[in-house]
Amino acid sequence: MKHATATFAGSAASPSDFPRDGLPEVAFLGRSNVGKSSLLNALAGTRGLARVSSDPGRTRLVNFFRVDGVGKPGGSGRGALYFVDLPGYGYAKASKDVRESFEKLAVSYLAGRAPLRLCVFIVDARHEPNERDALLRDWLDHHGLPYLIAANKVDALPRAEAKRREQALAHGIGATAVGVLGVSAERGAGIDELWNRIRAAAFLPPAAQPREGPLEDENLPSTAQDHEH
Repeated sequence: MKHATATFAGSAASPSDFPRDGLPEVAFLGRSNVGKSSLLNALAGTRGLARVSSDPGRTRLVNFFRVDGVGKPGGSGRGALYFVDLPGYGYAKASKDVRESFEKLAVSYLAGRAPLRLCVFIVDARHEPNERDALLRDWLDHHGLPYLIAANKVDALPRAEAKRREQALAHGIGATAVGVLGVSAERGAGIDELWNRIRAAAFLPPAAQPREGPLEDENLPSTAQDHEH
């Protein structure tokens, strides 16, 4: 991600701790251990931005990462935005009270957050979405929040199977999404296109944002040359 720099901006245990500068925000959400932190690190071009753990449910706060120097669509300069890492859900080993506290905090962020431009809804490409995923999709739809399905770990599937899974997601849990992308935090697949979608959501007016297919803009700097694997 040439010219852009990502830094940890802080953790929030309640809405009073959320940033107040009004910069665009992109939220990352999904089941525990689906690869949210790894995907954030891949987008940032650094392994150490978001802490990656083999223990599901480690993210218990809303974590904010500020990204500066992000190229705007159309070559209209550079701007800043926040990546927002939300607590995962569906962590079976956590107590009911702990699970509910995680989800209550996530909902307190998502509900009515004015700077929120896009939700990156991460699923595991290798598995069918479960009931909790469907509930989250319904909740996002109910509140009118734009979301993109990022099918992570797509590199673990043969190419034909990966394509089939993306199509199934597009007709299933992603039917009301702004798009479905196969990505790999480990190998970098789909990261460039995901970056383009994020930049469009953060800096373009809603009417100008693409809902499906790759973002085509000859003036939009390609992250294929920018991203550091």
